[in-house]
Amino acid sequence: MKNIWMIAQAENETAPVVIAAEPIDAAAEAQTAQADPNSGPQTPAKKQSPYTQFIFIGLIFVMLYFVMFRGPKKKQQKQKQMMSSLKKNDRVQTIGGIMGTIIDVADNEITLKIDESNNTKMKIVSNAIARVIEQ
Repeated sequence: MKNIWMIAQAENETAPVVIAAEPIDAAAEAQTAQADPNSGPQTPAKKQSPYTQFIFIGLIFVMLYFVMFRGPKKKQQKQKQMMSSLKKNDRVQTIGGIMGTIIDVADNEITLKIDESNNTKMKIVSNAIARVIEQ
């Protein structure tokens, strides 16, 4: 069984004086807890604008847009621009690491000359070009 001790201090005395000790039961404790849920020490709450959370969430969505959508889109545009600028006699590297010189450019097909001595040629899809090698 629990006891509640009530302590009070008089204005002119330095030591606290015990007023009373009362035994309590669980039902009375539950009623007390329900009556005053904020019985602990309270700190003053900061006054925030109700829009600060919405602004924060909005900033997160803007960052996600740039990371997830804008970066890959710029990369695709750069790849598309490179594909449209391919021409005969450009040195290129494929995504598989094969290096060659462009002999012919069709709509979706590119003919590469791989070996000069054996006149080895290869036809690849234009999307397989990784980069143009600068000379």
